Amino acid sequence: MKIETTRFGELHLDASQVIRMPDGMPGFIDSKRFVIIQNKENSPFFWYQSLDDPDLALVITEPNQFVPGYHPDFRQHLQTISWIDLNVMFQEITCYVVVNIPRGAPEKMTGNFLGPLVMDLSSRVAVQLVIPDDKYSHKTRLLSHTSLQGVTAHR
Repeated sequence: MKIETTRFGELHLDASQVIRMPDGMPGFIDSKRFVIIQNKENSPFFWYQSLDDPDLALVITEPNQFVPGYHPDFRQHLQTISWIDLNVMFQEITCYVVVNIPRGAPEKMTGNFLGPLVMDLSSRVAVQLVIPDDKYSHKTRLLSHTSLQGVTAHR
């Protein structure tokens, strides 16, 4: 499969790389197919590129890279989604959070820990959950001042 993107130009993908989001994402309900692209080798950041909107590419990361012990009860929230059958789906999951990197201030980057992307690894289906938990924020700081060495803004 070949797609054209604004950020990466033309990409050649295998259909098995596609992640389906039947409900889309809040604010992007028409984008229902995505692919994860490695940002740089050994980087904790990835791009979540929409296949339905060539302009939509979000930075994501695995939350435990920055907040060890981040383990909300995803199954509790997944069971509220009518089309998900937890007896079949979401047996093996992975989780990402969307990252916001302010222009010129990468040390102030935040992650949306209230709206994790939860993916079923076997079916390649994902949902963005809303976790009403006061332990987390949609603007959780990812970097402490002591971990800023070697951080540069990538555009």
